[in-house]
Amino acid sequence: MITPGAPAAPGALRLPTVAFRALIAAAAVTGLVIECVYGSVPVVLSFFTIWTNILVAVVFGLSAYRVHRREPDVAPFWRGGVLLFILITGLVFHLVLANPSSPFNVLEDLDKLSGAKAVSNQLLHTVTPVGAVLDFLFLTAPRTLRPRYAAQWLAYPLLYVAFALTRGALLSPGVPSRYTYPFIDAAQYGYARVALNAAVLGLAFYAIGLALVAADRYRPPRENRISSPAEGPLK
Repeated sequence: MITPGAPAAPGALRLPTVAFRALIAAAAVTGLVIECVYGSVPVVLSFFTIWTNILVAVVFGLSAYRVHRREPDVAPFWRGGVLLFILITGLVFHLVLANPSSPFNVLEDLDKLSGAKAVSNQLLHTVTPVGAVLDFLFLTAPRTLRPRYAAQWLAYPLLYVAFALTRGALLSPGVPSRYTYPFIDAAQYGYARVALNAAVLGLAFYAIGLALVAADRYRPPRENRISSPAEGPLK
């Protein structure tokens, strides 16, 4: 539950904040709808990008609603977690999958994207991560994240890796997108290499989580940041 009595958003920034968070949620929803319309829904729903943008749509949409209603905001644990997950989504896409120097790049597939699919790709991998970071920097109350969150947040990517490997093991060889990302392709690299890749990424994600907590702690307090320091799980 959310701690009662959390401070309401200042009136001057309430409507701009509602609009900005609603736009982030709308960007995620638009990208998700495009992907489902132009792809196989079961395959689309197997990707970390899709899982995370669903979370973005839910958390930012709910936050916009609560700010509009002058209610306590979504708890920092959830807001910070979604920020980390969508930041991971953007960084992995741009630094690993869309990077020509990366051994795991999928540039050949990305070059085939056009029209609505190209739009959804940018919405889900660029617009929502950038929007979430801007929200954190300019519209979110500082000093609400805790160091323990960085370790707790790792449960989400670990759950995804377990899901992706189980799914890949159950599907027949040759099925398109059997393994959703090249760095967890057990058929090509074997489980030992995949475990090493997952461990390296996990350490990187933990470091990013700690960096977010540090950034949150050392940001100067500003009265016009609107998110409440509410604690507790998402309701």
